Amino acid sequence: MNNLDGGHFNNTYSRLPDYFYTRLDPTPLENPRLVAYSASAGHLLGLEDTPGTRETLTLIGSGNRAWPGSEPLAMVYSGHQFGAYNPRLGDGRGLLLGELVNTRGEKWDLHLKGAGQTPYSRFGDGRAVLRSCIREYLASEALHHLGIPTTRALCVVTSDTPVYRENREAGSTLLRLAKSHIRFGHFEYFFYSAQGEKQRYEALKTLADYTIEQHFHDLEGMTAMAGSDRGYQLFYSEVVRRTATLIARWQAAGFAHGVMNTDNMSIIGDTFDYGPYGFMDDFNWHYICNHSDHSGRYAFSQQPDIGYWNCGRLGQALVPLFDDVELIQKALDQYPQIYTQTYTRLMLDKLGLVIGEDKEEDAELVRDLLQLLHDSRSDYTLFFRTLSHFSTNQPLEQLEKQLEPLVNHASLAPWLDKYRERLRRNPLDDQNRQKRMKQVNPKFILRNYLAQQAIEQAERGDYREIDNLMNVLVSPYDEHPDFEHYAQKPPEWGKKLEISCSS
Repeated sequence: MNNLDGGHFNNTYSRLPDYFYTRLDPTPLENPRLVAYSASAGHLLGLEDTPGTRETLTLIGSGNRAWPGSEPLAMVYSGHQFGAYNPRLGDGRGLLLGELVNTRGEKWDLHLKGAGQTPYSRFGDGRAVLRSCIREYLASEALHHLGIPTTRALCVVTSDTPVYRENREAGSTLLRLAKSHIRFGHFEYFFYSAQGEKQRYEALKTLADYTIEQHFHDLEGMTAMAGSDRGYQLFYSEVVRRTATLIARWQAAGFAHGVMNTDNMSIIGDTFDYGPYGFMDDFNWHYICNHSDHSGRYAFSQQPDIGYWNCGRLGQALVPLFDDVELIQKALDQYPQIYTQTYTRLMLDKLGLVIGEDKEEDAELVRDLLQLLHDSRSDYTLFFRTLSHFSTNQPLEQLEKQLEPLVNHASLAPWLDKYRERLRRNPLDDQNRQKRMKQVNPKFILRNYLAQQAIEQAERGDYREIDNLMNVLVSPYDEHPDFEHYAQKPPEWGKKLEISCSS
């Protein structure tokens, strides 16, 4: 059955007290047109990719028709933005349409970004522009197919409705899928904003118990300990674990989020709220993908520490739920070890290495390589993909020649020599190691300039480049000889693109 027919909604969030949200319908767009549709994301909802499906999604995505069974609402939350607390944020340009349950019993939130003004829009128009919708559509699907937890993107719709940023642009929407839209900032809102200890405790407890029931009920022992100090510690510990693991995956993939405010942090550990993100081309520890981030707070190198800081803010917001607040610190203290262990394992996977007895030797091998890539500003993705072809019997001079266009540095030869010696103590033979490396080192990533080219064509009414990019992003480890140009180093202009929060 096609879920566009309705009858599969279980809108549990709308059953919470009315101070958690505001109910309202989307503001329709004029003359809507479908820009892009992800059949992979549609499959999660049981949607059939037919012309009728796309026509209906165009109407739903533009706010001109309701999805049967949905109950649109704007969530309220707060958050720390660039380190400063903002007491009232909320869905200022998006609506949670509802929660669709698929045939496998999985619940997916449907969220319409660019749906119009809400009580939380402040001075904004509640709209989204085509370029930001395309960037989130491409990035969320790209990260998913790289194996990184993320929200998904179902479709992008544009229109004749004008919106004004630096220039006049086309009002557009993105229909986003997520297993939850609850953010760290939801908990901060009720911690800081509720009047009086009793109300604060009750609101926080309602939100925490709901979140645990919906998304953390399968934690071992949770059923018996729900509503207790130990139950809330299990919940918080799992959020810390998922957050540390997520950011380790970002770092290993060379992905910078750009705006890690607490209102952009998913409580279930998914990549959330794509803005001025960037996949690194040339490796640079201090890469800043958001040109509005003048202090470098959310630079690539800062992401692990910011994840820890954000988890600390969440822990502070949970204090009223605990009799023993030391349990919060104990849970938070797990973060550095979880992050380091996960990141080290992922980087050794990229090098084709099984963790050996001398863990410090392996850690030093990774550190030395990253310093080499940083000093030489080597293309991160191309380096690892090229290294995936390395054979222990191959003369080092031959590999050096292959890597010369990527790494022009005196430290390359000594590092390769250490790497080969380490490979000879590796339990994997060359063939199996090379195969495994090509399964974790993508040939294709969503480079900023590729997204920009697709956006510029789409703004002229040609959406084919979006589909072309999706051909490689959904299987980034495959060769795709017809799309070889997407795997090349970017042109110099492509490395200098500036992306801001308003994008």
